[in-house]
Amino acid sequence: MKVTTVFKRNMDAFIKDSRYIVNKGSTRSSKTYSILQVLCTIAEYTPTPLTISIVSESMPHLKRGCIRDFKDILQKEEKWDVQYWNATDKTYKWNNCLIEFFSVDNAGKVHGPSRDILYINECINIKYEIYRQLAIRTTQSIFLDCNPSHSFWLDEKILSQDDRAILIHSTYKDNEYLNTTQVEEIESNKNDKDWWLVYGEGLTGTRQGLVIRNWDIVTKMPDEYKKHWIGIDFGFTNDPTAIVDIRLHEGELWIDELLYKKEYDNPMIANVLSQCGIPSDTPIVADSAEPKSIKEISSYGWKVEAAQKGRDSINTGLSVLNRYKKHITRRSVNIIDEYRNYRWRTDPSGDSMNIPIDSYNHSIDAQRYVCLNNLLEKNKGVTYSVIKGRK
Repeated sequence: MKVTTVFKRNMDAFIKDSRYIVNKGSTRSSKTYSILQVLCTIAEYTPTPLTISIVSESMPHLKRGCIRDFKDILQKEEKWDVQYWNATDKTYKWNNCLIEFFSVDNAGKVHGPSRDILYINECINIKYEIYRQLAIRTTQSIFLDCNPSHSFWLDEKILSQDDRAILIHSTYKDNEYLNTTQVEEIESNKNDKDWWLVYGEGLTGTRQGLVIRNWDIVTKMPDEYKKHWIGIDFGFTNDPTAIVDIRLHEGELWIDELLYKKEYDNPMIANVLSQCGIPSDTPIVADSAEPKSIKEISSYGWKVEAAQKGRDSINTGLSVLNRYKKHITRRSVNIIDEYRNYRWRTDPSGDSMNIPIDSYNHSIDAQRYVCLNNLLEKNKGVTYSVIKGRK
């Protein structure tokens, strides 16, 4: 098994019977992968049966993260056996051990039976009370990891108050298996001070500078709604195509991610709309920079119009979007990720420039297009003083 120094430090902490093994670090430091390797090693060599719970904020997040990595680890070692995988319950039986994956929105799991070892992936996205319910039902070690974008209960309740906690700090430099291109891509963000602090150096940042506010996560879209739109931001090789479903219900926006992938051409986009059951008369607003794409998708029977861009259209669209309370479906993991990372640029003094960064914005751009065409009070104009100067 190829392992990084992060694996070795976590294994050493477990061998020493540490109660809380906390991993804070940068992007691509191998935190998640290394902890899963540790858990696989424990399950393979333990002399007694164990129950190991691997938990995250949502099942989509688990499927795209821990579950995928877990399978990859076992497959590389030629130890994955599909007969031991229960795809319905998301459990794997190995050497008399039960490894279970579940999300915190499953109340029965959170308040259910106990376990021997707990791993909470991206614990920064989980409320303290949920963590506490899981922790009191865990008899041995608790692994936690996160990119520390701000201080939260992990710092206040565990690291600063419990001497049974060990902190493992890591950066991308601790991952010996990153190639030159990956390292260069990470280091190209050094001039973005706030981003670099958290995702480059793995140090605790602050909540300042976030563009999108006034939102929460919900289980599903409303069955009844007043208005319905689809937003599309085109991408292909370097950027993903983002398709979002937006519904207006009781003065609030409900938003669902339909697509967030690269290398989708126009026929494939039209097919996604069809497979998602979107009525053909639903208004679709797409990036006006690609009129040929708009025309081609329209030829498949969809009602597509170009976004009404203009001077300050980015800030104007964001202002309109921020006027509304927004409910994001739990499965919309890329929208949630963008909301948590889309920030205002700052000058060398750290002051806001009122210009958003040009990243973490693909699904947000699709949402802006809908706002500009359908929610902007055109006759009254718009002010974005409500967002100007926020850090």
